[in-house]
Amino acid sequence: MSDRGGRCSDLVGLLDGKTIIVTGVANRWSIASGIARRLHAHGARLILTYQGDRVEDAVRDHAEEFGGAPVFECDVTKDSSLRALAAGAGKIDGLVHSIAFVKKEDLSGKVYTTSRDGFAMAMDISAYSLIALVGHLVDNLNDGASIMALTYLGSGQIVPNYNIAGIAKAALESTVRYLAFDLGERGIRVNAISAGPIKTASSRQVAGFSAMPGKVAAASPLKRNITIDDVGNVAVYLASDLSSQVTADVHFVDAGYHAMGMYPEAAS
Repeated sequence: MSDRGGRCSDLVGLLDGKTIIVTGVANRWSIASGIARRLHAHGARLILTYQGDRVEDAVRDHAEEFGGAPVFECDVTKDSSLRALAAGAGKIDGLVHSIAFVKKEDLSGKVYTTSRDGFAMAMDISAYSLIALVGHLVDNLNDGASIMALTYLGSGQIVPNYNIAGIAKAALESTVRYLAFDLGERGIRVNAISAGPIKTASSRQVAGFSAMPGKVAAASPLKRNITIDDVGNVAVYLASDLSSQVTADVHFVDAGYHAMGMYPEAAS
């Protein structure tokens, strides 16, 4: 059962009293949306962000489902936008980084054809943005807060056509570890969530993505695809005090696919 604001009344409020910023909620089908939904279900007060007028109305409409969550612009390429977010957000107990961008032409073909501009843009928006966000919000973060970033298997393994996105995710994961060290003295934890393939507007930009979910489900130990709510459940754990000693790590939510070294049929 749920109340009008979407909170499930029969769930333990693991996040009661916590305020968490969730970036990247582009629409109801995005991974960030699934995370926001599960965080709110466990009692978190949410702050949502948007980048660009094109998605502002959709994010504001979506925020009503979370009890009228405050909404701020967050253009990670502009320090002025990040300063405004920090000024308006107040004290927070968590930050979800679900921001990435790669030019479509760099999500197919050969890595060595990537333009200098395309590489710089991918690294700036997909990786440096976490540094920029934390740098501007460091005084907003309460001691013991939790920061989490969304990553993908292509950061450490070859996923055809993921290309520069995978390289940027590798940089993001390294950033997670170094930030975890820098913020550890305040008890602030920094982790990454590596989600399996989910059909979103962003993932469909990767050439050949449509075949990925079926292949991953067939090869994974749990023989299934994951959902945005599955990712959200792990985000609840990382945002809560249950993970108070967990930091500087990548947490896979992919039905175990990341552990496979060979497709089952190849070994039979």
